Amino acid sequence: MPTHHFKHVVLGLLMTQGLVHLEIQAQSKQIPIETRSNALVLEYDSTKTLKMRYYGEKLNDAKEYSTIASGYRQLTDYSGLSDAAYTPSGSKNLLEPAISVVHSDGNRSLDLRYEKHEVKNLDANVKQLDITLKDPVYDIYVVLHYKSFLNEDVIEQWATIQNKEKKVVTLEKFASANLTLRSNAYWLRQYHGDWAKEMQVEEAPLTHGIKVLDSKLGTRANLFQPPSFMVSLGKAASEDEGTVLMASLGYSGNFKVDFEVDYLNNLRIIAGINNYASNVKLASNQDFTTPKLIYTLSTKGKGTASRNLHNWARKYQLLDGNGERLTLLNNWEATYFDFNEQKLKGLLQDTKKLGVDLFLLDDGWFGNKYPRNSDHSSLGDWQPNRTKLPNGIATLVEEATKQGVKFGIWVEPEMVSPKSELYEQHPDWVVKQPQREEHYFRNQLVLDLTNPKVQDFVFQILDDLFTKNPALAYIKWDCNAVIYNAHSAFLKDQGAFYVSYVEGLYKVLERIRSKYPKVPMMLCSGGGGRVDYAALRYFTEFWPSDNTDPLERIFMQYEYSYFFPAISTSNHVTDWGKQSLKFRTDVAMMGKLGFDIVVSHLKEQDLLFCQQAVKDYDALKGTIWHGEQYRLADPREGDFAALSYVNSQKTEAVIFNYLVNNRYGIGTTDPIRLKGLDAQKQYRVEEINLYPGTKSSLGQGQTYSGDYLMKVGVNPDLNSNRPSVLLKISAR
Repeated sequence: MPTHHFKHVVLGLLMTQGLVHLEIQAQSKQIPIETRSNALVLEYDSTKTLKMRYYGEKLNDAKEYSTIASGYRQLTDYSGLSDAAYTPSGSKNLLEPAISVVHSDGNRSLDLRYEKHEVKNLDANVKQLDITLKDPVYDIYVVLHYKSFLNEDVIEQWATIQNKEKKVVTLEKFASANLTLRSNAYWLRQYHGDWAKEMQVEEAPLTHGIKVLDSKLGTRANLFQPPSFMVSLGKAASEDEGTVLMASLGYSGNFKVDFEVDYLNNLRIIAGINNYASNVKLASNQDFTTPKLIYTLSTKGKGTASRNLHNWARKYQLLDGNGERLTLLNNWEATYFDFNEQKLKGLLQDTKKLGVDLFLLDDGWFGNKYPRNSDHSSLGDWQPNRTKLPNGIATLVEEATKQGVKFGIWVEPEMVSPKSELYEQHPDWVVKQPQREEHYFRNQLVLDLTNPKVQDFVFQILDDLFTKNPALAYIKWDCNAVIYNAHSAFLKDQGAFYVSYVEGLYKVLERIRSKYPKVPMMLCSGGGGRVDYAALRYFTEFWPSDNTDPLERIFMQYEYSYFFPAISTSNHVTDWGKQSLKFRTDVAMMGKLGFDIVVSHLKEQDLLFCQQAVKDYDALKGTIWHGEQYRLADPREGDFAALSYVNSQKTEAVIFNYLVNNRYGIGTTDPIRLKGLDAQKQYRVEEINLYPGTKSSLGQGQTYSGDYLMKVGVNPDLNSNRPSVLLKISAR
């Protein structure tokens, strides 16, 4: 019998017996990415098509990963690309692609085949896998990068696209990651919002077809939707049960995440830069590197996934994530634009009296031809206003030093007011369509950061402040406008504008951090308009929302806390809301504490309370910033919220408890069970942050075993007279 005929007979028998898949598997090679608990398994076969075969709990025997695919009896995969690790368009693919290109000859097809892979052991906890794919016909290469963090169960994934053709290639889609998950059902937890309404949560099952989360705003890109999400497998995960993927795209511009439940009932997640109104032209021998998708998988609910991200972020991503932060007093709600040098010197004295570390001068300190007395002018004219500050910023910095506090300042360097000297002198530096009517967002426009001269100007704003005021200790970087009429007078190729803008922003931030590596900076974008892990490489903290009503903030901060650790979240005590000063302060203490109040207007007892609250916070901030967070009661599921932070030694914890329902007779009728303690230790439970003249209804401090506190719990006695209770848990 001829050899080729024999092969066909054998193949026929295998197909008849349902074994052809096993034969192909025998020729396949697995590339597992293992962390402490999980494994992501990539595989290529004789066709050199790289596929994502598995993402789940790690197996004891790595050899058994090769048998996983054979356990699925799905419909026919007609293209063989349904679970491709990075799906190309224009060839065999029938589903949503991760990458689309136009070759120099006009051909729009792409086929990616495995070439090689390399594993780098960066340290005992971190590995990087680089897999090179190549088109067999065209000289296009894609390198898929997987950086895995063993103890944190976190993976960073991104791609480098290389053009080795002789002429220009155009990228029309260029995702960071292309994940395939398998389950009988998928639940998406996503967020939406607007100014003062950030992090509004929705959770629903994903159905067949494509669901898209995206932004087209250019700047302040997270205003309507953040690039953070969760996907639960089988059923919606709870805090401590269920399998959940938690992910966030590290990118500060337009993003896009496709969730496609395909005809095989698999979920394909494709995440990266939004290709809306964008393309990237790669010259010969030029590369393009995408941003990173950061993700973690937990089979023990949302809480574990969240702590994975927190531990990774503090150690590997946040600027000074394991360091300290400054408590502060901000002048914005005390003065708005109406202040002068004498008034600010009084506020500096109040900063010292309050007991916080720093005074922050907010908007309104600059502009002379067009004084900054409202938000209708002056952005771009970063000279101290001679009427308000005749001696400039230096005198205030000196006064702060005399008072024993630090000094910080607000800037919004990416934006320009139409009524400004900068606009008059450099209209070509402004993002606008030359033949269309200007359209403003908060009375301002955006500077063109694709232009190197504008990058130099923005860097110089910060550099001048630091050069003239070496003791300057803090920057609040705001970004209040989105991009209308997107057009750059500098760029020849407008299709590159949105991507080039973000690249320009990062270039500026790199220069600032190269010269001033440790100065704390708050990422403020009219609230949560720019909260992502790429930006947080340069900033020590972010501003979650301009809405500081403490009741609203409980809900917002609860949801932000899934993705970002407490040390990165700035929370201020203000006059927003109808709640007591104690309630407002207790809520702000959940993250990085600040005040935005008129200290001189406080009653004596209120001032005493705030001063003691700062001392209580200083004693516990290490546990809040660096401890493990546990959510004990979801405000959306009951009448109260409860969250705790436990230090790594399990010797100290703090529990924040808040009543969120004011109906008659509402309170905590049952104990709240704690988490993360040592069952063998004895703990003293003590109520702190009491208002002067009040006593705790819990007594002087009872002692319980960790076992008791985690199995039975403690009742904080929340009620209408005690709507906010802070408990300190100390090992005996």
